[in-house]
This record gives sequence, structure tokens and C-alpha cells, in this order.
Amino acid sequence: MMIIAGNWKMNMDRASASALVKTLSAEIKPLTAHLDMIVFPPAVLIDTAINASPSSALAVGGQDCHFNANGAHTGDISAAMLVDAGCQWVLVGHSERRSDHGETNDIVAAKAEAALSAGLKVMICVGETLAERESGKANDVVAAQVLGSLPQDLPSDRFALAYEPVWAIGTGKVASPEDVDDMHNHLRAVLIGRNPDYAAVDILYGGSVKPDNAAGLLALANVGGALVGGASLKAEDFLAIANAAPHS
Repeated sequence: MMIIAGNWKMNMDRASASALVKTLSAEIKPLTAHLDMIVFPPAVLIDTAINASPSSALAVGGQDCHFNANGAHTGDISAAMLVDAGCQWVLVGHSERRSDHGETNDIVAAKAEAALSAGLKVMICVGETLAERESGKANDVVAAQVLGSLPQDLPSDRFALAYEPVWAIGTGKVASPEDVDDMHNHLRAVLIGRNPDYAAVDILYGGSVKPDNAAGLLALANVGGALVGGASLKAEDFLAIANAAPHS
């Protein structure tokens, strides 16, 4: 099924998080026949999100996890802690983690491996900078991120890929449908080249996805959903994006 996911990043407080999830939970039941819907709140709001959504219709994930199971890693969170809190998913390799924290493909792969071992599903993020795109290196850069960030023998039903061009995250810019289509077709070929079973893996698009551009993006053949940033903080916008998804 197509995935519509919301990355809250470093936003929301308990009151606003609870109100948002309660509104979403009340409205998404008709959508779950053809969509998986996920929210990725900050770690301190995971319990709030879970408690505000008594049904399992809205999945909750962590925004990151450490590659070690435990230890002296102040400020970090293990995959097992996310599972214990009630999470089903975790994001790894988001461009903001890669740039702000210097995360390499090897680190992302190790985090994905730790998450899988703990029982989480993993959403692995990839994407190029504007300079890399303008220099004609976008396909090579993103392919290298995919191949370097996927653990060996990763089951096809335990992960999704999220393509987020760095230059389109939070900028209001969005890649053209032609650019998205080309990149997602390329990513599908990269995945299948790694493992033929990956033909069915969802490849989400992220990067200023909004209600007014969602339908066109989600209609593209190899776009398996959306990883939504700012628009996921407003129930009306997030639901509009979900409602824009094809029903088949």
C-alpha cells in the first residue's frame, strides 16, 4: 500500500501533538484501506502521539536511533527504546542528520540494521544537494547513498525508501513531476539491481509536498507515497495530501 508519512522534525508540544493526532485518528479510518499512515514525532512526544491514537490506524515512528543497542551515548536513543515506547517505524539517514551530524552511508546502514534487529521497520532517506544536481551528479550520488545505506539481506517488507532532494526540503521549492519521475524510475532500477525482490518496495517522495502538488506527485508510477514535512503539522493539510493519493 502507498505510505503517507509525516516528519514533525523539532516541532510541536504535548498539547498540539495530542490535538493533531486525535484529529487525524478520527478522520483516517476510510483512508487506511489503501494507505499506511505514519507520524514521526520528536522522541519526547512519542508517548503523547501513541496515547492520542487508541487505534492502530495511525502508526508512530522515531526520527532516529543509535546503531548501538545501549551504552554511553548521551542524548541518543536506541531502537529497542523506540520499540518499548510503542513505535513501529524509524527514520534513518535524513539529510538533516547527514549534514548536521555528519552521518555517512555506513552509519545509516548500521542504524538500519540495529532498527531491524529490534523489530522496527525502517524508512531510509536519500537525496542530492542543489550543487550535485546542477553538476549532473544527482543520479550517481543518490544511487551511492542507496547502495551504501541498505544493510545486506534487508527484507523487502521491512523497509521503505524516501527520496528527498535536499534543495527542496523546507524551501518551498519542489522538484518537477518530470524530475521526480526520472529519479524514482532510477531508484527503482537501483533497488532491483541490488535485489529483484525490491521491485515492490515503496519509494516515497519528500520535499515541500503540499495539498496543491500532492495529487500530481502521487500519481507517478514509481512514487509509492510521500514523506511530508511542514504540511504534516496541520491536520487539514496532512489529510488533504492523504486524500490526494490514488486508491489503487
